[in-house]
Amino acid sequence: MYYFHLQGRSPMPAFFQEYPYYYLQHGVPELYYPQYRGAYYLPFQTNYNHVLPRSYVREGQNIRGSWTPFSWVENYAYAFSGPYNKAEVALTFDDGPDLVFTPLILDKLKNYGVKATFFLLGENVEKYPEVVKRIAVEGHVIGNHTYNHPNLTEVSDEEYQSQLQRTDKLIQQLVGYSPKFFRPSYGAIKENQVKWATEQGMMVIQWSIDTLDWQGLRAEEITDTVMANVLPGSIILQHSGPGGKLQGSVDALDRIIPQLQSKEARFVTLPTMFGTTKEK
Repeated sequence: MYYFHLQGRSPMPAFFQEYPYYYLQHGVPELYYPQYRGAYYLPFQTNYNHVLPRSYVREGQNIRGSWTPFSWVENYAYAFSGPYNKAEVALTFDDGPDLVFTPLILDKLKNYGVKATFFLLGENVEKYPEVVKRIAVEGHVIGNHTYNHPNLTEVSDEEYQSQLQRTDKLIQQLVGYSPKFFRPSYGAIKENQVKWATEQGMMVIQWSIDTLDWQGLRAEEITDTVMANVLPGSIILQHSGPGGKLQGSVDALDRIIPQLQSKEARFVTLPTMFGTTKEK
């Protein structure tokens, strides 16, 4: 396990250990967002541009990704990573379910006794209801990932709300709850949309490690990305949707899980990481 020194950011090996932790907000622990209060706490990201302190970001500048420095983030139930004072990591899978990769991922997770969070598309929930049920029965958490993966910054408020409500209803009918956790497609979302989701009792979740598995990367490449960036509270983004080249992502679980467990990391679902419920 590596993290970067607070001053020089020189790499040094360390097991998961405690970091500062703050008060409750919106029913979940408030997190320390390094990208908003100064860049010196920011972990090294091999697949992101380093984020400068807020004063260096031009007003109105739109930077996609889980380290986007929006000044309003901490006003809402919106997180990019979990608390740094717990030896926990969350595996998350977007765009599913499907009949190929989701079952393979579930088999791997079952073999290791690991629970994860699956952000599902409503259109795929309709197509593969039995896989949705299996995800829930095996103890994993289901989140809302919109109905058909639009760029939410380009849709009307009515369409945005419909995307979430339609998917909520489909998931509710199959597994008995409306998800608390919501991840916007492409990670793209506007402040008024986050505000609305928070008012509905949802929590908007991005990620701190993007494996880029959708590019058809090999297991070794995906593993290297994770192990070079992981730290306590990491939220890892992978995919489980239909039609992709995701075998490398499936195979990477046989490397990522044992390696992190050997460093005393615990794999948890998002409700466990944030001390809240899976339903709204």
